[in-house]
Amino acid sequence: MKNLLLLVFLSFGGLGRAFGYDFVVAQDGSGKFRTVQEAFNAVPDFRKKATTIFIKKGIYKEKLILAGSKNIVKLIGEDRDLTILTYDDYNQKKNIFGEDKGTSGSASCYLYGSDFSAENLTFQNSSGPVGQAVAVWVDGDRAAFVNCRFLGFQDTLYTYGRGSRQFYKNCYIEGTVDFIFGSSTAWFEDCEIFCKKSGYVTAASTPDTARFGYVFSHCRIGGDAPASSFGLGRPWRPYAKTVYLNCELGAIIRPEGWDPWEKESNKKTAYYAEYQSHGPGAAPARRAPWSHQLTDAEAKLYTLQNVLHGWNPLAN
Repeated sequence: MKNLLLLVFLSFGGLGRAFGYDFVVAQDGSGKFRTVQEAFNAVPDFRKKATTIFIKKGIYKEKLILAGSKNIVKLIGEDRDLTILTYDDYNQKKNIFGEDKGTSGSASCYLYGSDFSAENLTFQNSSGPVGQAVAVWVDGDRAAFVNCRFLGFQDTLYTYGRGSRQFYKNCYIEGTVDFIFGSSTAWFEDCEIFCKKSGYVTAASTPDTARFGYVFSHCRIGGDAPASSFGLGRPWRPYAKTVYLNCELGAIIRPEGWDPWEKESNKKTAYYAEYQSHGPGAAPARRAPWSHQLTDAEAKLYTLQNVLHGWNPLAN
């Protein structure tokens, strides 16, 4: 009788509610849904409270879309390395009309809703080294990722949203060319940035009206790429902004650090800076002369509250 009651409890998602989850996703049928997209679709439009979705271990091959009407969605994985959201589109893969999907069309997961958060999950584009292939495309404001992995090659993490504020803590992000890119303002805290083959860590397209772009605080920039094969960043748009604070830089980083992307004018508009970089890739005296080494006073301006314009992702 107890086993029967437990079965009924699980079938109706009672276990999820007992642990504070609104929905449980499990491929074996033990949750409310078998796919993540089903859970996304079930979130009420414009709900004013958080909807928490627990995802059991498994490889979920789905091209995911969280609509802009689905706000305050919280994803929690059972195990970061074993709960994997993946798909395999890429830039030159054809759509039903025989056209290239393009970089934006290649994403495995699109996140439009505001106040989204994810914890203990892996986001992946599994198409391999075939050009631009986005793992996550983040548009919504106040998006937070804690203890997540982002796996791919070129263009892994697309911080798409103009004006969007994003936060990444204790995350692992890997890739080759421009694998963290886009126009959002994003703070990366205690993250491992893993560089593969050769390329550039960042390609920001910060709007000229934005005071801050990317800020990496106490991150580790390493990988298995050859020595001096990676740049810290290059400007996808003229006013790109990227700053590294107290980061450990591996030998993979080129001594000049930064690249103007074949445009001399970008040297006058982009803002690239470091503060107390350390490790074999730290070479302040050899950095590109148009980049900056922050003074103590300048570095104090780079606080979480300032960069994210008053939003404190650690408050909840």
